[in-house]
Amino acid sequence: MLAPGQPPDRRVHQRRRRAVEVEHLKLLRTLALVTLLAFSVACSRSAPAPTRPTPSSLTGKIGAATYAIEVPSGWNGTLFLYSHGYVAPGSANGAQAAPSGDARTWLLGHHFAIAGSSYSSTGWALEDAFKDQIALLDFFGSHLGKPRRVIAWGASLGGIVTAGLVQLHPGRFAAAMPLCGVLAGGIATWNAELDAAYAFKTLLAPGSALQLVHISDPDANRQLAGQLLNAAAATPQGKARLALVAALIDLPGWFDPRLPEPADTEYAARVLAQIDWESRVDFNVAFSYRKEVEQRAGGNPSWNQGVDYGGLLAGSPDRPEVQALYSQAGLNLQTDVRALNAGATIKAEPTAAAYLDRFISFDGGLGVPVLSMHTTGDGLVIPPNETAYAQVVGVAGRQELLRQVFVHRAGHCTFTTAETIAAVQVLLQRLDTGRWDDAALEPAMLNATALAQGATANQFFGFALNPSFVTFKPPPYPRPFAKGSPIPT
Repeated sequence: MLAPGQPPDRRVHQRRRRAVEVEHLKLLRTLALVTLLAFSVACSRSAPAPTRPTPSSLTGKIGAATYAIEVPSGWNGTLFLYSHGYVAPGSANGAQAAPSGDARTWLLGHHFAIAGSSYSSTGWALEDAFKDQIALLDFFGSHLGKPRRVIAWGASLGGIVTAGLVQLHPGRFAAAMPLCGVLAGGIATWNAELDAAYAFKTLLAPGSALQLVHISDPDANRQLAGQLLNAAAATPQGKARLALVAALIDLPGWFDPRLPEPADTEYAARVLAQIDWESRVDFNVAFSYRKEVEQRAGGNPSWNQGVDYGGLLAGSPDRPEVQALYSQAGLNLQTDVRALNAGATIKAEPTAAAYLDRFISFDGGLGVPVLSMHTTGDGLVIPPNETAYAQVVGVAGRQELLRQVFVHRAGHCTFTTAETIAAVQVLLQRLDTGRWDDAALEPAMLNATALAQGATANQFFGFALNPSFVTFKPPPYPRPFAKGSPIPT
């Protein structure tokens, strides 16, 4: 879910990204991939390099939130409003006007203005983010002139902020581009984290002091979870059960973006990758960051009462892996599933769930074009987030406004500069022409567009990568929640 102990990320996509969602950043540092979304170099549409910008820069505060604004000479009237990712409570929280310095250079060099707020708080700061980004947009209009059009974009937690902005304030934006976004919404996301945490404790640490909700000491809780996971990962039985935990929330069996994806039947390799996601990334969210959400919401917003965990497993693409590993370990899978179903009694506190529904679940009623982008091997914000978003948009009858593209790569927000700019160009074309160029959205065309940016743009912090757009259909989100759905009491 939110962010790859170290501080999680600023969602992260640059060397300065001080805190990416925790342990994944730790691994990426080891690999010399020091950020989760890397715009490593400025790139042009295809031919001449952009002119060196001479922007007017503004920084300051609006209330408790800092802001950063840059307007190039020869501004073309379009503003990109950037929403940053998750920042762990207590971490530095500065404003960002773009995901990286190289993205900034490309946008300013093509005469786009950029702006972004720090938000007034850290953590699951959606309520503040919506308010602060609109306040910044108002400030921009009154001090620098009203933009001809505003494009909302952001990564990871900034992706859910981006989608939320165009749902709550459709008249203020011309388009949106959520990158690796938490598009299943708040309730679905935190329910999934609860499912993983609950299955882990029930099957691997039933007598432990591990807390699933109402966490009193998040650091100690996270450390205990890590110790228990390490012990489990040392045995075939533990690995099988960790694979089941992963399958319930569709964690990918691919972690290292430098390596090819293990084949579907390479179960030993896939479970090790899933354990990496659990230990380095997701357990920080489930066993630590939940406390901050509960404080914001005024209680526990998540539930599993009545959940059919056998049904979740049956719908998971990882079911064959789980079955094989259970068989190898000499375990009875149905016995464990029955244990999960029997103990699923956690209830949400209605006011807390209502808060998380407000900040935010999605209704699908798009009023502007939206182009989302996701890696296929993202274990922090799983690709089924895109399925959940597409479903609510389809139910609302607004599917013509939505397009989704995928990059075949492990990692959270691990797009190259060239891939990101290729997608940006398609969205700009949609605004300029009033229609989607579906041919330009085909993977082969996107890859050709990205490749044309040159070798420097097609790398991830020194590691050369071929453009990897791919036709991909994510599985359904394990427990989706559309805005207005009933909350069990």
